[in-house]
Amino acid sequence: MDQLPKDKKIILFDGVCNLCDNSVQFIIKHDSKDVFRFASLQSEIGEQILKHIGVDPTKVDSIVLYVPGVAYYLKAEAAMQISSELNSWHRFLSYLSFTGFIGNFVYDYIAKNRYKWYGKKEACLIPTDALKEKFL
Repeated sequence: MDQLPKDKKIILFDGVCNLCDNSVQFIIKHDSKDVFRFASLQSEIGEQILKHIGVDPTKVDSIVLYVPGVAYYLKAEAAMQISSELNSWHRFLSYLSFTGFIGNFVYDYIAKNRYKWYGKKEACLIPTDALKEKFL
């Protein structure tokens, strides 16, 4: 885990999910403070991070926010932590504290149906040259 940037928060996402891909593109566009780096859950580094923080990869299917050496967040809590860093009106969603049972219920419902509603890719996103530095 020494190769991870210590000053960046790492978002692990489902690399074949269209909703997740669109979310990553949205975050990149609104990450004006350059807070985040990205890795797919299916990647080698994604699997290493999950193992390092003790999260069973079979129990996580869409998003993890990892703050190296500090904490990690799952599901709705991860989404709220991410939104708090964005340079858009979405950052105000973080003030709702949409976490806990209700937040995760809504999150799980969307995650369960995301392939049906948004589709699935055959392979993970390959970032453009301009975006390569954002991905681990």
